[in-house]
Parts: sequence; C-alpha cells; structure tokens
Amino acid sequence: MTARIREFLKRRQDEGPCLVVDLDVVRDNYNSFAKALPDSKVYYAIKANPAPEILKLLVEMGACFDVASLGETEQVLAAGATADHISYGNPIKKESDIAAAYKLGVRMFAIDCEAEAEKIARAAPGSQVICRIHCDNAGADWPLSRKFGCEPAFAADILEFAHRAGLVAHGISFHVGSQQNNVEAWDRALASTAAIFRTCAERGINLAMVNLGGGFPAKYIRKTPKLESYGKAIFRSLRKHFGNAIPNTIIEPGRGLVGNAGIIEAEVVLIARRNPEDEVRWVYLDLGKFHGLAETIDESIRYPIKTPKDRDEMAPCVLAGPTCDSVDVLYEKNPYPLPVSLAIGDKLLIEAAGAYTAMYSSVGFNGFPPLRQYVI
Repeated sequence: MTARIREFLKRRQDEGPCLVVDLDVVRDNYNSFAKALPDSKVYYAIKANPAPEILKLLVEMGACFDVASLGETEQVLAAGATADHISYGNPIKKESDIAAAYKLGVRMFAIDCEAEAEKIARAAPGSQVICRIHCDNAGADWPLSRKFGCEPAFAADILEFAHRAGLVAHGISFHVGSQQNNVEAWDRALASTAAIFRTCAERGINLAMVNLGGGFPAKYIRKTPKLESYGKAIFRSLRKHFGNAIPNTIIEPGRGLVGNAGIIEAEVVLIARRNPEDEVRWVYLDLGKFHGLAETIDESIRYPIKTPKDRDEMAPCVLAGPTCDSVDVLYEKNPYPLPVSLAIGDKLLIEAAGAYTAMYSSVGFNGFPPLRQYVI
C-alpha cells in the first residue's frame, strides 16, 4: 500500500470494488528491470495491464512492447510508441491481423509452426520471425507450457522453412511460466536455444536474438527471490551456453512490472456457515473470479489480503465471489485466514493486484459491472 493509494482510497466517493494502480511503482519497477538485466531490452507484455496511462509512462521511459493482438498493437501505437518498438509475440494470429499489423509498421512476429510462417510470408513479406519453443515450466505458479511452442528439435526446420519463404529468421523465444520462483528456470531453455543457434548456423542461417520471455514474479504471500538474482542467473546461463558470442536478448515482464503497483478495494457482502457445526465460515466479496480474480483458478495465485481488523483473532474462511455460479469460489482447498471479527460491510484490500485483474473482468456477468480501475 503506497501513501498515494491510501490517500486516494480515503477520498474516494464512488461505490463498488476498484483497482488502484500507482504509476510511481511502475516507474520504479521498470528501472529495477533495466538495472537487473542491463543488456536486455524490456518489452512490456501489455496483456498484464494495458491501461493507457501505464503504456504512456513506459513509452516515455523508452520501453518496447510485446503484443498479442491487433487491438493491443493499436493501443500501444495510440500511447505514442513506434512500430519498431513492437513485437507481435502471439504465435496464433489471423492472416488479416498480420496484414493489418504489417501495414501499421510491425516487422517482428512470433511463430511456432510452418503454417504460421506461411501466413506471415504472404501477409508480412520480409519480416523478422522468432520461433517459440516449448520449455519446462516447473517452478511457475501459472504454467504456460501446453498451448504454445514447438519442440526444440523442430525449431531449426521451422526457421529454415521461414527463411526459404523470404522471411528473416531472427531468433528463438520461450516462456518459463508466469510467477516463476526458480531463478535457474531459464538454464535448460537456453541450452536448447544455443543448440538451435548452432544448427541454424550450420544451415547458413545466423540467428541474432533470444526472447527470454516473462516469468519474473510479483510479490504475493510466498517469498520470491530478488530480481537481481534472476538477472545474475540468466547471465550465467547465457555465458555458459553461448560463451562470448551472447546474442541480443529481450525480456517480456508483465506481472513483475505492474503486479505490485495495484491494490483492489473490495467489500464483504455476506458471512455465513453452511451448517451450525461448520468451523469454516464462507466469506463472500463484491467481486470474484468473473470480475478480476480469474487467477485464483486452482488457487494458483494467492493474493495478500489485508483488513482493518488483522490484529484480532484469525480463523480460516472459504473466500468466494458474489455471482450465482458455483465456480466463483476463490480459496476453498486452502481456506484463507481472516479475522473472526470480520463483519458484513467491512472493506478489505487485495494487494499485488495490478496485473491480470481488471483486464480479466467480465463485461457484466450476472449484471455486475466490470472492475473499475484508477491509475494515479
């Protein structure tokens, strides 16, 4: 909780849950990434929070941007970025969207199969392509290993296909999983990447760049390593696998850049016991999985929650949202400790909520409005 957020909430007049993001924290986080990985360009993964104010700040600070759609491309350009600062990192794209992004000036696209390379060759001729490979997501709270990325053994073939189709085979990308708690998680992926570089070189294709992806954690309840530890571990792996010929690198922080910059203020709607002998209370909030807290699926992300009564006796609760959908339960397998004195109408603060919350909020499921966001 920053002093600026505390003062904003104190003066707030409107009702309902809201997310407040402090730009000063985003600025500090960006500088921390630049210091921890000084040789890597920062490409903000805007899906984490595409608020115009955040994008404008990062443009002013010289950041680049990772986008996943034509809509995100247009948002970044509207914030003042230039197309040469954009990487279209989603390997699943409509050909019409590729053509539209190309027309806007985008020249860097991700692929993970030959069919995607064919689309880019037709719609964005001469563009740079980066082949995304599959890698182990062990250690991540939010794995990203199933949907994207070819097996490393096929990457050189895909890049050679792209090269023969008139594209520039530019590099390799991977993602070690979101909220990655293991600083060494990049090592195995970089070993695979270096092998692909060598295979491509043998075929006359000189790759130039490695996209190290995201995975840098926000601080939730679980203790995480310092950002400097990630930077040192990644550099060690680059030296280990590439020697003195370290390629250009980029990183794509999202959660790590904006997560701890935001706090959600919510309200207790109901406290109930399912039967008189039940020791665990059910606490219902005025927002849930459908209104910003989607990452509590499988209780993957466990947010720090504060109340004004945290000095009182604590007891475990099942925490749930307000909708008439039984999926809308946040923490049940591992009940959340909250004050016994907690009452209907009390406000609570959900910390480290700046990433993947407001942008996950539904338009109006069950008639509840989307989570309101303020950027200060």
